Amino acid sequence: MTAVVYNTTACTLGEGPLWHPERQQLFWFDILGKRLLTVEDGAERVWQFDECVSAAGWVDHETLLMASQTGLWRFDLVTGERSLICPLEADNPVTRSNDGRADPWGGFWIGTMGFEAEPGAGAIYRYYRGELRMLVPNVTISNAICFAPDRSCAYYADTVVGKIMRQPLAADDGWPEGEAQVHIDLSGEDFGVDGAVVDASGNLWNAQWGIGCVACYSPEGTLLETVAVPTPQASCPAFGGTDLSTLYITTAAEGVNAAPAGQTFSASTSAVGQREHQVIL
Repeated sequence: MTAVVYNTTACTLGEGPLWHPERQQLFWFDILGKRLLTVEDGAERVWQFDECVSAAGWVDHETLLMASQTGLWRFDLVTGERSLICPLEADNPVTRSNDGRADPWGGFWIGTMGFEAEPGAGAIYRYYRGELRMLVPNVTISNAICFAPDRSCAYYADTVVGKIMRQPLAADDGWPEGEAQVHIDLSGEDFGVDGAVVDASGNLWNAQWGIGCVACYSPEGTLLETVAVPTPQASCPAFGGTDLSTLYITTAAEGVNAAPAGQTFSASTSAVGQREHQVIL
């Protein structure tokens, strides 16, 4: 299976694709370009910011929870205004936000990393009911944050380590319960473990940086299939479309000069994605 171009705008570092289930609309970020992008009524729409932005969850029809290098923000899609919900390493000029996703309880997980991928400079956090709590310290490149459809666990990875971790979660409130274990060990491969999403059957779809691929793994960690992306730096997948069977994939143009690097892609799959969880503020 090979992905095709969905949007031709080249992102320096495309990331954080989000299918808004109420709006039936895809949003995605160019982290280093400091912008949020979408296609609305057939035309591209772009919001430009003065700092890096990287990931979001949907709050309601008009509102996103948006992660930036200094905080988590309530963002109004109609007015373009944002208001700070809580700081995120705002006093640390070394780091920025990276991968993030809403969880089944209405919380929001967000990872940070150094601008230059400084070793251990980042962490993974969860925002839930007004509290931002660090979950995983000493992360170099936070990635692959996603959740099993049965609410049993979260997945995450540090790209430089190359292992997708499985973290059991408490059934009542979704906080981590017990120790994380290695779910898929890709540490010996010649690519980077990047963003990931889990479909409604529990299969994990992982963007693999450096080889132009999104790989699908069973709930047991067995490789099932791959989606080829015609540019090497695939960064993050998300399911969307009216039946949630379209896989959208962001990529990065940084260090790769030739098109279609940095463009956003889509692929029709036989899978069905999970409806993105609503963030409860």
